[in-house]
Amino acid sequence: MKQIILSILLILSILLASASEHAEILIKTKTEKGNYKSHETNTLYEKTKRNVAIVGGVTGGLYVASMTGLYFAWYADYPQSDFHFFNDNREWLQMDKMGHAAAAYNIGMVGYEAFRATGLDEKRSIWIGGSLGFAFLTTVEIFDGFSDGWGFSWGDMTANAIGAGLFIGQQFLWHEQRIALKYSFHTTKYAQYRPDLLGKNFIEQTIKDYNGITIWASCNFKSLFLKEESKFPAWLNVAVGYGADGMTGSFENSTEYHGKPVPSFERNRRFLLSLDIDLTRIPAHNKFWKYTLKVLSFIKIPMPALEYITSGEWTGYWLYF
Repeated sequence: MKQIILSILLILSILLASASEHAEILIKTKTEKGNYKSHETNTLYEKTKRNVAIVGGVTGGLYVASMTGLYFAWYADYPQSDFHFFNDNREWLQMDKMGHAAAAYNIGMVGYEAFRATGLDEKRSIWIGGSLGFAFLTTVEIFDGFSDGWGFSWGDMTANAIGAGLFIGQQFLWHEQRIALKYSFHTTKYAQYRPDLLGKNFIEQTIKDYNGITIWASCNFKSLFLKEESKFPAWLNVAVGYGADGMTGSFENSTEYHGKPVPSFERNRRFLLSLDIDLTRIPAHNKFWKYTLKVLSFIKIPMPALEYITSGEWTGYWLYF
């Protein structure tokens, strides 16, 4: 997953602010016969059309700007080639695939919220907004396909589809997200040995050091397993996480960097169980805080956790980042 992808996710968050600022109508009022009142219909239709145009324009502008920036920041300095494919399914113990799925899911969520806030109906908001992550990341794959150092990855495309499909499927099925893909990060000892791959500073490492990244499936316990009238906290989730450790290279570990030896590390998969907080279910009457919580909901809240790694070790954490 390229460094710019999560940056795109953060940039797209302003769609919510744009939509919430300009959208004045969220639900259309119907008469008892199911028809809209003529004056109200025209007013609502025009406002919805205007709001959709605003959000669509912002989305299109962000798409062009982010893809142009990505091309010149990442691809322009590398040799180009004819379009080709590349099997990178073994890279980073599939952590990059987890990142693709999480990015597609969360960009889709932001897109849906933005278009829904304009007054656009639920079905079209799901398809248009929910597909934004898949559309953005497909463009990244096309860039890869023309780059000599990479190639179009069907594995990445599958992960993109899974992430977008998870959002779209839940929204159609339940009209809410009961299982969310989230991200957390902690610094590791590995970045110092390969700063070119894993990041030269904290900001770069939050995106490039897969050793410190965990992708979570955060499940809302109440909505999945309990009745609505239950007094169990609606904002408390149970999260299952996946990570990897001991990686100083993509397919295999490095033995040296710029002439200096790199210590030998065992590459392991990490599986975690933790609690989480669903920020979207915390009551917020202020519009600014309501949308701020939604935008930040892709971050897994640090909580106690239990970890198992494939070398056979179990570890407990009072607070896991």
